[in-house]
Amino acid sequence: MGIIFNKPLIGVVMCQIDKGGHPTQTVHNKYLDAVISAGGVPLALPHNLMDVPLLLETALSVLDGVLLTGSPSNIEPWHYGEEGKEPQADPGRDRLAFNLITHAIGKKMPLFGICRGMQELVVANGGALYRQISQHRQFQRHHEDLAQPLEQQYAPAHVVMIEPDGLLYRLLNSTTLAVNSLHQQGIRETGPQLRIEARAPDGLIEAVSLRHHPFALAVQWHPEWHAESVLASRQLFEGFIRAALIYHKEKTP
Repeated sequence: MGIIFNKPLIGVVMCQIDKGGHPTQTVHNKYLDAVISAGGVPLALPHNLMDVPLLLETALSVLDGVLLTGSPSNIEPWHYGEEGKEPQADPGRDRLAFNLITHAIGKKMPLFGICRGMQELVVANGGALYRQISQHRQFQRHHEDLAQPLEQQYAPAHVVMIEPDGLLYRLLNSTTLAVNSLHQQGIRETGPQLRIEARAPDGLIEAVSLRHHPFALAVQWHPEWHAESVLASRQLFEGFIRAALIYHKEKTP
C-alpha cells in the first residue's frame, strides 16, 4: 500500500477558513497540480485527523511524503517563545503540521515545505521567526502587492543566493535563482538541526534543509505557481517525488 500505479502518495496539509459561516478546510489547486505533474498522488490531510490518533496513524502509515503548503495564516507565536496573539492564526494547522514534521523526521520520510511550511519546519526544530519583516529596516520588501493581479504578485521579485554543496544546489545545479516573494514573516533563527540553503540579497534566509535526513527541504518562495512551466520549480517537485519513490521502495518489505 501507499503507492498507486508506481506513483507515491503525498500527504498535503490543509488550512482552516470560514466560508459563509461554515468552517471549511481547503488547499489550493496549484499545490495538488504541482504534485500530480511531478508524478505524485496528492492526499489532502484535514485537521480532524488530530482528533482521532488512530486515523492520523493510519494516514501516515501509507504516505510516502509530506507537502507543507503556504497559507494566509501564521504560526501562533507561543510556539517559538513569543507573547501576544496572531490575528491570522490557524491552530489546527499548527498541531497537524508539527505532528507531520515529527513523524517525517522519525521515519526519514521526504518532506517539502513552502512558505508557511518552511516556517513550520524551522519552528518545529527550535527556530524562531520575524513576525513582521517590514518592521525591520535591514530587509527589503518581501510581501506582494495585493492590488496587482495574481500573475504580477507571483512574478519574480528578487534573486536568492544558493549555498554550494547543499540539497538545493544539487537539485538546481545553480548558485542563483530568481524567485517570487509573498510573505510577511521570515526566519530569524533556524535551530541547530537545520542547514541554510539560500538567502536573499538582504540576508534573509530563503531555504533550509534538515541535516541527516534524505530529503527534508523548505523554501520561502512559491515554486508551486506554474510549476510545470518553470524549470527550477519543476526540478524541486520532481526531486521531492523521486525521494518519495525511494522512500516507498525502502519501507516496503
